[in-house]
Amino acid sequence: MPNNLHNLTIHEARRLLDRRAVSSVELTQAYLERVQTVDPRVRAYVTVTAQQALRQAREADVRIVRGDVSPLTGVPLHLKDNLCTKGVPTTCSSRMLEGFVPPYDATVVERLRSQGAVFLGKGNMDEFAMGSSTENSAFFPTHNPWDLERVPGGSSGGPAAAVAADEAVAALGSDTGGSIRQPAALCGIVGLKPTYGLVSRYGLVAFASSLDQIGPMTRDVTDCALLLNAVAGHDSRDSTSLPHPAPDYTRALTGDVRGLRVGVPKEYLGEGIDPDVEAAIRKAAQTLEAMGASVDWEVSLPSTKYALPCYYIIAPAECSANLARYDGVKYGYSYQGPGTMWEALERTRQEGFGPEVKRRIMLGTYALSAGYYDAYYLKALKVRTIITREFQEAFQRYDVLLTPTSPTVAFRLGEKTADPLQMYLSDVCTIPVNMAGLPGISLPCGLAHGLPVGLQIIGPALGDGTVLRVAHAYEQATEWHKMRAKA
Repeated sequence: MPNNLHNLTIHEARRLLDRRAVSSVELTQAYLERVQTVDPRVRAYVTVTAQQALRQAREADVRIVRGDVSPLTGVPLHLKDNLCTKGVPTTCSSRMLEGFVPPYDATVVERLRSQGAVFLGKGNMDEFAMGSSTENSAFFPTHNPWDLERVPGGSSGGPAAAVAADEAVAALGSDTGGSIRQPAALCGIVGLKPTYGLVSRYGLVAFASSLDQIGPMTRDVTDCALLLNAVAGHDSRDSTSLPHPAPDYTRALTGDVRGLRVGVPKEYLGEGIDPDVEAAIRKAAQTLEAMGASVDWEVSLPSTKYALPCYYIIAPAECSANLARYDGVKYGYSYQGPGTMWEALERTRQEGFGPEVKRRIMLGTYALSAGYYDAYYLKALKVRTIITREFQEAFQRYDVLLTPTSPTVAFRLGEKTADPLQMYLSDVCTIPVNMAGLPGISLPCGLAHGLPVGLQIIGPALGDGTVLRVAHAYEQATEWHKMRAKA
């Protein structure tokens, strides 16, 4: 049996499993032992489902013997804890849902389960996906495997840290304003936010419904394409799901970027960006140019500066509406003390939600209130349309756009918790992509201050294949994807 079984990609694990060099049970056991060893330091998991995982692994081994195999059969995965899992707690890292066990699977979970994937457990996150550091979890912060004194990013910090620390082969996260890409960048892995509507949101606990999207978090771009293949495609249970047949995204991984037009928007470089991060991005663009792509450094998306304030009107407004359902009546935390029904409802929400969630509910409720709806929410929607149009115009001239994923590398735990605005600025490079519903991927492109730097590649709507093609070509031409965290 090979050594270091907990240090595999999906495609490496597939080869071993298909050759019967290792069984799914052995592979799963290796990852569970790794979790037991490493996770007390990293804290990537809210729930570890060891018994379920071993049962799924035994079932996968039977499938492999009879030849009923998909790329993910028998592969141990990690799921962010806002994806509903039948019979397994789904808490959103909130006291409000502590102990809540869904009676059904999210569509993405259902699809992975049908392919024989193994679920190791549920990943820690910022409460209800609201945050950029995983410090807003009601249970505990997650630590960056590269430096345990630093954040892993957020809100999908648990999945990012789990993949980076070899506590899972790959993971699924969700991205509302950068929550897959930013932690992927800070933890030195690959994270893809697909085109809005490409992956079903059915069973994803909603934060901001017009922005949320589920996507893969992996070791390399090939794994990203394999995991996207497994979960993409139309779902009639999700009214925003695109009636678009998902292609085989691995066919886009040609390694060739000759003739592709690459734009580097100047609004994403300069002020607010760590100079060492900017230098890594510029070098990555030069690498693509040397590989035969044409690179234009004079691209402008002038409305980019409005994306962040626009997001912090639209996302809290949608969160205010979505989180109104947590009233202590049907499920979740419920205050049981003395008082009227209205007092019980107030105490339920007061005690069940953390400070960041309350802050966003109040912001959103204010923006939607009578007298302010037109001034704030309606105006933000109009600005969103302008941002989307600017991207559409840019993609008439370019195949992809390159930017940093995060303006900085991973910052220290506690460094920004007292200043919400500074925390919000962590997503300044990723939020415009969600506003326009576009695909965006982050992959490692260097080190700054000894920590990973993420390169963001943005494509037009349904240009996920092109984004993966450019990312894969860059990855194969460099060594950054071979970096490993210390944990």
